[in-house]
Amino acid sequence: MTMKRVLAVAVAGVLLLAGLYAGILRHRSERTVSIGPDGAYPVGRATHELADRSRTDELAPRGGSPRMLSVWLWYPAAARAGSESAYAPGAWRGLHRYGWAQTGFERIRTGTYDEAPVAAGKFPIVVLLPGLGLAAPQYAAVAAGLASRGYLVAGVTPTYSAALTVLGSGAVRGSAAGSDLDGPHGERLATFWAADARFAAERVGVLLGDRADRARVTYVGHAFGGAAAIEACRTDVHCAGAASLDGAPVGPAVTLGLQHPLLLLGAGSGGATADPATHSLFAASGPSSWAYTVGGAEPLDFTDYAAYWLAAPVRRWLPVTGGDALPVVRDYLVAFLGTAVRGTTWQAPEAAGVRPAAMLSR
Repeated sequence: MTMKRVLAVAVAGVLLLAGLYAGILRHRSERTVSIGPDGAYPVGRATHELADRSRTDELAPRGGSPRMLSVWLWYPAAARAGSESAYAPGAWRGLHRYGWAQTGFERIRTGTYDEAPVAAGKFPIVVLLPGLGLAAPQYAAVAAGLASRGYLVAGVTPTYSAALTVLGSGAVRGSAAGSDLDGPHGERLATFWAADARFAAERVGVLLGDRADRARVTYVGHAFGGAAAIEACRTDVHCAGAASLDGAPVGPAVTLGLQHPLLLLGAGSGGATADPATHSLFAASGPSSWAYTVGGAEPLDFTDYAAYWLAAPVRRWLPVTGGDALPVVRDYLVAFLGTAVRGTTWQAPEAAGVRPAAMLSR
């Protein structure tokens, strides 16, 4: 066999294997994944674009415009009415980054319903802040799980800090100012996000009227969103508590602590609970503060990435295991919210691999 024929056979073999692998990826990416809630209430979902005209958007590439935010609302519904919510409608599909190496968004069953009627009752507000670069829709599993247990969950995507948000019908990308965490810029950005969170809480109270309990607000954030959630709680007279999911604090709370119920839940791979700033915050906070580490979890296990199918090369590259962290996060948040908002006695849920964070137990 000539060298030319050997090369031709080798190339054909490589192309055949590549085609087979692409076929496998496509087949796996088209399998249905469910992230539907399992609490007592059906869950409705609505999206809102809100303008905070009291602030100029200092993160925008061009100054002078009011702060515009996309807020997704998950809420207890009276019934499963209307159509099932698409996971990432319209331009939000741009959140899908890995082609056939990731579950197709059209294959994700949300178990929530667009514009379903709000259930009777008065429900506490939970404001949910994403990690830097991420967006509120990527926390749908946890958000809907909380809503099905009787909370109004407002997911805020901080414009120009997320890699993608959608305002109008178009995608808005991040800016340099929106992701600058160097030195004092990080504290300034956390303060700006905290203002977003407080504004969202206030607007939810207006949008839902007597269905929203504005006197009982909690702030939950992931990664850098955890720092902003703590700052929002520290500066909101209506705050009942804050939870940080693998986020290290910045700003005044580091030394002043938080005199409201506080939950710190860290990844097991040397997450934020090991940060010196977290130790300082915990030491200065009140007695109703708890810190735990989720053994084996990676930072993105606190997001919907833990629910997606991801091809092995992508999973190895991203900080995600795809294990059982999402139900653990939900259960710990449910227990914490019960204590912070409804006055139940704190009891850590039983979950394999979860332990009090080193040096942070009381």
